[in-house]
Amino acid sequence: MPEETSTRRRFLKAGSVTLTAALAGCSNVSSSGTEPSQPENRRPNTTSQTEGSEYTRVYRETIPSVVLVDTGRGQGTGFLYDDSHVVTNAHVAGTASEAQLRFHDGTWSDGTVLGTDFHSDLAVISVDEVPESTEPLSFVRTSPVIGQEVVAIGNPYNLDGTVTSGIVSGLDRLIPSPAGYQIPDAIQTDAAVNPGNSGGPLMSLDGRVIGVVNSKRGDNIAFGISAALTRRVVPELIETGEYEHAYMGVSLQNVTPAVAEANGMSEPRGLLVVQTVRGGPADGVLRPSDIEFVNGVRVPVGGDVILAIGGEPMRSFEDLASYLALRTRPGDTLEVTVLRDGTEQTIELTLVSRPEQSQSPLR
Repeated sequence: MPEETSTRRRFLKAGSVTLTAALAGCSNVSSSGTEPSQPENRRPNTTSQTEGSEYTRVYRETIPSVVLVDTGRGQGTGFLYDDSHVVTNAHVAGTASEAQLRFHDGTWSDGTVLGTDFHSDLAVISVDEVPESTEPLSFVRTSPVIGQEVVAIGNPYNLDGTVTSGIVSGLDRLIPSPAGYQIPDAIQTDAAVNPGNSGGPLMSLDGRVIGVVNSKRGDNIAFGISAALTRRVVPELIETGEYEHAYMGVSLQNVTPAVAEANGMSEPRGLLVVQTVRGGPADGVLRPSDIEFVNGVRVPVGGDVILAIGGEPMRSFEDLASYLALRTRPGDTLEVTVLRDGTEQTIELTLVSRPEQSQSPLR
């Protein structure tokens, strides 16, 4: 950011009335009615006009690393992960074994699809040649915050190098995956996303990837696969061509006030086990529910209520899905705290690899 711009912002901040912490920098500034004197021959500073905004800086730093991915069956976007690998969406790579990659400077390079994971909708393409000016993009190491400004860069409708801006609208979302499960820990943004953006980077203003653009749900609603999940999946796709996701094999429901009352709970908390998948890890370990009519409404009753895993409270379905995706592996044994018949107890449950197609609402 130009020094003059930074100084001006500090001046405005010092003279403003801050309404709330979330509105800092957006408050009105009262005027004294007197303009400070200026040197007669002072030349106007045009730095902000010539160098542009923070979005311009992020775009210039990022765009050399963003590619058009063409599999011959469809197109999307990708970006350089390291010196010889490009990350994109699995639904962009599809079942192709090869792809053509076009860098922003017009250079075309051949690529080989090393691995795809339709559960997380991520894929890795090995690239033969990379322009000298191209640098791999780095990922954030901490979760973004709601309201944080972001930039999406991609090739919507084959419009090369398109940049749009917005904010992080929501965190810890569940979005559909091509495998029929759901992808946890997703980032919601209002940055404009259209066909062709898929697989491109969603960037923070400090030039780091906070997510891989995945889908558009409606006007001003788009989603990205989180940096945390991407950092977990991509290295294994490079090394082995696949990624194994942990699986419990249960159907769960957030405990609402109505469900809590029907199950004799003093307050709504945790996740009610509705069903277990036959032969799955939870079968015979967790108790599923029966369905009863309460005041004319079908309500699951009698099942275990999951309160915590490994001592960490599970307040929602999203909590549990993110925990499994980001902190466990197949073969791990979990200590699951449940409420059963009004008594809390801890049960051990060993995870397995997720089946290819969804057999329960737990994605």
